Amino acid sequence: MRIPAMLGAALVLAVAGTGGAQAAQAVHAHASTVIVIVMENRDSGSVIGDEDAPFINATLVPESALMTDSHAVAHPSEPNYLALFSGSTQAVVDDSCPHTFSVPNLGGELIAAGKTFAGYSESMPSDGYTGCRTSLYARKHNPWVNFTDVPASSNLVWHGLPNRLPVVSFIVPNMCNDMHDCSTTTGDDWLKANLPAIVKYNAAHNGLLILTWDEADPDTSGKNTIPTLLIGPMVVPGKYDQKIDHYAVLHTIESIAGIACTANACAAPALAGMWR
Repeated sequence: MRIPAMLGAALVLAVAGTGGAQAAQAVHAHASTVIVIVMENRDSGSVIGDEDAPFINATLVPESALMTDSHAVAHPSEPNYLALFSGSTQAVVDDSCPHTFSVPNLGGELIAAGKTFAGYSESMPSDGYTGCRTSLYARKHNPWVNFTDVPASSNLVWHGLPNRLPVVSFIVPNMCNDMHDCSTTTGDDWLKANLPAIVKYNAAHNGLLILTWDEADPDTSGKNTIPTLLIGPMVVPGKYDQKIDHYAVLHTIESIAGIACTANACAAPALAGMWR
């Protein structure tokens, strides 16, 4: 598989402004690959600056674009994964399973455009698995399996960084390592074990890493504020206060990959200001 040298140079997007007004926003995001890692159930304040997450705070934050006003779009988990992958919650309001959708989505649009996509789930029993739940795997955290235009060959078990990645990939740790069933420190340790190889790969292949969380649970503020960090050679580290959500992140990925936006992502402002 040959990965393109550059995608998404200086794309100009029409985004919704205050009161529905439209504004032109240039997104200078030069990336050959995009890797999205989704963690679970943490408010931003319980991760960023928290002593239980030393790797995130001492290693990742200093080299990242830290989005300080980042939000999930719903509760519980499943609608957020669907929003991040397809631009819509698909009217799902719980963690029910299974679902089947025949609507546009990130993976299907990439494949239709001749590009590549893979979703990696840690502790999934086998590649192409369609079951709802095992002790450490949950389909509710695997949105791509629900869409009819994403083949089983794109639904893979995470065994560690492969030799070569697709244009866009999602990586979802298991129900313990993503902080859902286990501690913040457990998730931080998983990131410490897995991210150095990804960051090194990205440095060599001009790749972008997006680390985010599905939702803030418990959502004590009522704002569903989650941590979101961007890391890569095309990113200027620092804190950025642009208000974003899962739709904005999806719109950014679609723009970098040069594919059409999907559903609610089309009206969300793509991430801007942090690109070299």
